[in-house]
Amino acid sequence: MSGAFTDGAAAAERVLTKLRHDPTAIALTLGAPVIMVILFGYIFGSAITVPGGGYRAYLIPGLFATIAVNIVPSMFTMARDSSRGVVDRFRSLPIARAAVPFGQAAATAVYGLASFVLMALCGLAVGWRIERGAGYALAALALLAAFQFAMTWIGMYLGLVLGSEQAAGQASILIFPVTIVSNVYVPTSGMPPWLRAIADWNPVSALAAAVRDLFGSPQAPANGVWQLAHPVPATLAWTALLLAVFAPLCTRRFART
Repeated sequence: MSGAFTDGAAAAERVLTKLRHDPTAIALTLGAPVIMVILFGYIFGSAITVPGGGYRAYLIPGLFATIAVNIVPSMFTMARDSSRGVVDRFRSLPIARAAVPFGQAAATAVYGLASFVLMALCGLAVGWRIERGAGYALAALALLAAFQFAMTWIGMYLGLVLGSEQAAGQASILIFPVTIVSNVYVPTSGMPPWLRAIADWNPVSALAAAVRDLFGSPQAPANGVWQLAHPVPATLAWTALLLAVFAPLCTRRFART
């Protein structure tokens, strides 16, 4: 177990070192939160109202959730490594089979925290406030990092299945509806009943509601749905379930790619 953890830490260091020497990737990683706050907070926010507070106060926690569930970078990276033979070279090394996927997921969680902090600073600049204190704010960041860690395993698994950069790039458009059909950008109450049921039980809706709860931001109506009435335990349950399913799937796929 200690050997697997050491191998995973080395793989995570490789990803972070590679990112450090890629200014374009750094700019995209850190610039996306600023663009999202400006785009949604000021352009869409002028036309949308939410109960219990201003739209930007409602929006910022939802944007945290959007970053946490974005599997496109990990999917694209793993598909690229698979198509270029990098995965084959790693498989030839005497390391644990889960080390490389674990390292990728851990590294994503690390630089994801940088994105969350930057988005929080942008949110504070446009009027969003942390209402429940530092302890709850740290709990929200930890929850986001854990969920992002779980989602990264999904991205890596899909990247291995697709096997090429072109296919991963084309498939990335399919990720967009996952955040749209949720309570991230607007409350779900105004949706048609069939679509509202999907949005209310979307794990992204539970994550966004949990982050709003921990930061003390305005909440969307729960609509009688358990996971929206109890978003923190629901998000923890989703995180555990996603890890239990996709970590073994990704590890096995990586081992035989």
